[in-house]
Amino acid sequence: MDAIDVVGTRRVPWNKGKLTGQKPPLKLREIWAIRIRLQLAAKTRELAMFNLAIDSKLRACDLTKLRVSDICLGSRVAPRATVMQQKTQRPVQFEITELTRASAEAWIKAAALSSGDYLFPSRIHGSPHLSTRQYARLVHRRIGSIGLDDKAYGTHTMRRTKASLIYRRTKNLRAVQLLLGHTKLESTVRYLGIEVDDALEMAEQTDV
Repeated sequence: MDAIDVVGTRRVPWNKGKLTGQKPPLKLREIWAIRIRLQLAAKTRELAMFNLAIDSKLRACDLTKLRVSDICLGSRVAPRATVMQQKTQRPVQFEITELTRASAEAWIKAAALSSGDYLFPSRIHGSPHLSTRQYARLVHRRIGSIGLDDKAYGTHTMRRTKASLIYRRTKNLRAVQLLLGHTKLESTVRYLGIEVDDALEMAEQTDV
């Protein structure tokens, strides 16, 4: 019997040759640069996805599996939503800003989606919703479109962006921890890229 060529069939790791590690968040001017480009190009789906990714701070696996009913009350997008996280099996609540609600409603109407439909259905036959790999490609494309090195960014950039903006404005670690749905404060500290000692000191001050 011929030997099986195990090496020949081994899958190449997804991150081979790629820059990995903590992905930086987008700055406010970069967020608006991407939004404007999507608006001018009439990319209704991508604009809704981009805005919702920033507002929700969800991981890619949770964002891509959202259903219309997760963010809507009747025919309108709600100002707040609660989603069960796949990784932690814990619910996380997030605010949906007026701008995001408008773009999401425009997409739902344009795609003629109903309550039980996936919010971002896949355009590939046999796949019910956008995959995390497809979503990652869209993120890299958007970031590259404004002249940034897309290799330095990723889907976690979208998750970290609003959390970083909120932290800079409030310095409230506990609030950001809740918004991200982290069970440990250390996870939030790593996401924000701040010194651990400084973070714990500030967290103790907010508990007073």
